[in-house]
Amino acid sequence: MSDDDIETAVEVFLNEADSAYSEYEQGYSDADATLRRLEAAIEELRTAAEE
Repeated sequence: MSDDDIETAVEVFLNEADSAYSEYEQGYSDADATLRRLEAAIEELRTAAEE
């Protein structure tokens, strides 16, 4: 994986994490839903890093 690919994967992860956290803080999602989103984003980041 190139450095550009890693940077893109990290950027996508951080955007998803920020969005999930923001929605939680605004009361649009509960803690379980937020954790599921974060777990999915982490798994996508791991997969991208392994490629």
